[in-house]
Amino acid sequence: MSTTRINGLAEPSVPFRDSTPEGCCWYAIQIRRRFEKKVAIQLRNKGVESFLPVVKHIHLWSDRRQTVEEPLFPGYGFVRLADSPAYRLRVLQTAGVTGFVTARGIPVPVPEQQLDDVRLLLAKEISCRAYPFLKLGQRVRIRGGCLDGLEGIFVSEEKDHSLVLSIESIRRSLAIRIDGYDVVAVQ
Repeated sequence: MSTTRINGLAEPSVPFRDSTPEGCCWYAIQIRRRFEKKVAIQLRNKGVESFLPVVKHIHLWSDRRQTVEEPLFPGYGFVRLADSPAYRLRVLQTAGVTGFVTARGIPVPVPEQQLDDVRLLLAKEISCRAYPFLKLGQRVRIRGGCLDGLEGIFVSEEKDHSLVLSIESIRRSLAIRIDGYDVVAVQ
């Protein structure tokens, strides 16, 4: 049995010294399971800006409790770099990286707003849980409060109302309870 609390780990890193921020995009990378933290450290050492969101789980055993940090999206991480074969090769040559998330062989950029939404949840230590990826559903935005502007898909489960945030390129989602928040439909 475990309980979940959010504690984000955005590995502070230095971008490529010869790249310009305006020419860079975020990309999702696939990583061998249980190698996510090692890959984030290696990328930082290579000067690649990376983001590895993690959650803290409190594992309960009969004789002890232990807090363990685990990736929010196991098997995935995010890198910010210019769209260049040389930069992609630098990432692919990192031990544990198995590839970029692609469509027809071309790396798919991840919208920065989607990652900003995940960062906001981690920074506010909002409790969330893994949720199956949803393609269909009403897209909504929270209005007011500490989560003002957060967008996602509205889901209702009996008495529980949730907002599902999705990172489309890696087909992963997470859900937060939004009872008490004012929610409006996104046009």
